[in-house]
Amino acid sequence: MTTNDDRIRTTHIGSLPRSPELLDLLKRRQDDEPVDDAEWDAAVADATRDVVSRQAEAGLDVANNGEQSRVSFNWYVADRLSGIEGTREQELWADLQEFPDYAEETFKTDVIDLSQHPVVTGPVEYTGRDEAEAELAAFRDALDAADADFEDTFVTAASPSVVTATHADDHYGDYEEFLFAVADAMAEEYRTVADAGFTLQIDAPELLTVGHTAAYADEPLEAVKGATRLHVRALNEALSGIPEEQVRLHTCWGSYEGPHHLDTDLVDMLPEIYEADISGLSVEQANPRHQHEYRAFAEHPVPDGWTLIPGVVDVKTNIIDHPETIADRLERVADAVADGTPLVAAPDCGFGTQAGIGMVDPEIAWAKLEALDEGAAIATERIRD
Repeated sequence: MTTNDDRIRTTHIGSLPRSPELLDLLKRRQDDEPVDDAEWDAAVADATRDVVSRQAEAGLDVANNGEQSRVSFNWYVADRLSGIEGTREQELWADLQEFPDYAEETFKTDVIDLSQHPVVTGPVEYTGRDEAEAELAAFRDALDAADADFEDTFVTAASPSVVTATHADDHYGDYEEFLFAVADAMAEEYRTVADAGFTLQIDAPELLTVGHTAAYADEPLEAVKGATRLHVRALNEALSGIPEEQVRLHTCWGSYEGPHHLDTDLVDMLPEIYEADISGLSVEQANPRHQHEYRAFAEHPVPDGWTLIPGVVDVKTNIIDHPETIADRLERVADAVADGTPLVAAPDCGFGTQAGIGMVDPEIAWAKLEALDEGAAIATERIRD
């Protein structure tokens, strides 16, 4: 069991609810309709200031910009990478293929169609420095305006392999070549965030979701682990030169309310994930399919020097998790991990990973974050006792 002489801090996983006005602008941009630059900049600035202020009000210790200017946690890269043009329908994950009527309703929104993947038609290079800098500047301005006393701040970025997993390749023809080309390109974004002094959060759900993709659903476990091993190697190459203590990683089984009955077990994948050059790991623990997986941290202890960021708030239901339930989840994890392993409480995933597909009402999402703060305080007292 871990011992926390200090209190359990709180954070979240990146995306936060967007206003209807901002969603409308994102849809227009997504549909290649003209959007006035000044109108866009003002809307993003207002939205970012609002979510930063509300994170402070919710009591969070580690905050970010809520990904307000991004259409999704992964496809925002289409505005920052060259060689991407058009979209093509791709196969749904294997668990959803068994329930096609449900999948049809789940994966289409007013803003984005998740079955349509952007297509790579040419060499992938990083072209998004100006956009990344503008996003960081808006975040700094929001922090100054909020005058909040956050203990740390973070900015998210897509992993190389979530980019390759969610983009169709019509150019490279060889998966490893494609993957490492993307890693080389995304490395510039990672350095931009790190050089600006923020903690870099790598969003890498594919480290766990690969097992229920159509390509791997019928493959043996060793093949699934081999794919994750390759993805971690590409990530480490992209992170070269960035201090591990400045990098945390989020992984999950996909932020969608689906069957998830083909998910790979965490206990089988942790050794592969532990090879990442990071110092913080966020992983779901509130999802009903995976609440039992805290035991994996007893079998595979968190590496020395790492902070574990267990997801203890469910982001796929509008039920506000009771603070005592959140504390129970944290206490189970604390009992499983080795002595001295730092814990930071968080939701399972983001509250707006894809614009327009938020499964939780925006105001309920904020109430869940307030409950997170209360639950972490309760768990801290229990563990101290």
